[in-house]
Amino acid sequence: MGKIGLIIGREYLTRVKKKSFIIMTILGPILMAAAIIIPSYIAIKSSEKEPATTVGIVDESGFYDDVFVSTDRIEFQYLDSSLAKAKAQAISGEMPYVLYIPEADSGEFPSKAVFYGQENVGEKLKTVVSNIMSNKIKDTKLQQAGIDSELLKSIKTNIDVTSYKIDETGNEKRSYNEISQILGYIAGLLIYMFILMFSSQVMRGVMEEKSSRIVEVIVSSVKPFQLMMGKIIGIGLVGLTQFLLWIVLTLVLVGAFGSSILPKETNPIEVVNSVAPAGSEQVTDITESFASSGVASDILNAVSSVHIGQILLLFLLYFVGGYLLYSSIYAAIGGAVDSEDDTQQFMWPVTIIILIPVVLIANIANEPSGPIAFWLSIIPFTSPVTMMIRLPFGVPEWQLILSLLLLFGGFVVMTWISGKIYRTGILMYGKKVTWKEIIKWIKIK
Repeated sequence: MGKIGLIIGREYLTRVKKKSFIIMTILGPILMAAAIIIPSYIAIKSSEKEPATTVGIVDESGFYDDVFVSTDRIEFQYLDSSLAKAKAQAISGEMPYVLYIPEADSGEFPSKAVFYGQENVGEKLKTVVSNIMSNKIKDTKLQQAGIDSELLKSIKTNIDVTSYKIDETGNEKRSYNEISQILGYIAGLLIYMFILMFSSQVMRGVMEEKSSRIVEVIVSSVKPFQLMMGKIIGIGLVGLTQFLLWIVLTLVLVGAFGSSILPKETNPIEVVNSVAPAGSEQVTDITESFASSGVASDILNAVSSVHIGQILLLFLLYFVGGYLLYSSIYAAIGGAVDSEDDTQQFMWPVTIIILIPVVLIANIANEPSGPIAFWLSIIPFTSPVTMMIRLPFGVPEWQLILSLLLLFGGFVVMTWISGKIYRTGILMYGKKVTWKEIIKWIKIK
């Protein structure tokens, strides 16, 4: 362990002192905090009251008289003038937009409208006009058919379907699949990105030493397995340090700037209305449902029902295990080749394997206890990402223990294999290595 400890210390200290490490450690939290604060800030700002947009209406059909009602955001004005005069008002800037509704063909409803203005019309305004005209035509058709539109609206019923998990003792616990799916997606994708990002650093480190011939001196005093283990753990500690600093600094930045930039009290209904097309029946239904059914309290209950501490702990364990496993594979690749161009033939099979749970993320989230999710969470090469997707839904303890044992056991086995590849590969220069040759190196005693 003494030699391994020296290698770990060397790898760790040389990398944390690099300017690139310091810059990325500072830049990463800034970018992550901005990704959290800026969208929220834009959504909240867009929900604040803005000057109403004036729209002049020239309705040649006469079908939409008194249908367009002004709101806080849009002021409709019926114009008793020709289209040419209305266009002149738009050109002069007196009327920002003019809505022209031509007469319809005989026996048909007027279902066409044209906007005129010096600036492009936003999609929200188009959606508002479209919904108003569509509702008017629909109500007219219902009246002609002798159907009461109010009765039709009263038929709509919101169905509230909830689910509870029952344990062996009979205790019931409310489950929130939507929140679990979101957490699973985020955790799975994060661990996938971090594993690939930090594992590739091991490969580059091995290739740098091989190209500079430093490794020939090092390997004369330590065993390849010791060198591999020390290098993987050392660089892993660098990645873990950076990862933890990112989390801490991001939380500090979000807490400091978020509280000063974002208002303390926000109306969620206004935010929904600001980011969705105004005048939409779907938006109206959503906001009314939000206000009346206690969705806000449901969200808080859903978040509190998830064991965040347990997920963070297991995220750390699976990140470390996944990193160690894939680092040992990438280290073997780095020891077998001379340049990054030669790494592609060996990297793409590894990338495809870890991509499998990402591709099947929807299937895993929809059936977290199904056979696909189970086996992918047990196999070491796919377990880090898959288990992160499954965790918010609840995973039996025996599956977690088995998965972690196989993951860390797989790391030890792969490090031993990587050491054998490394022992031969460090002495190979100027020759393209094939899979067949690598298998021969592994068989060498």
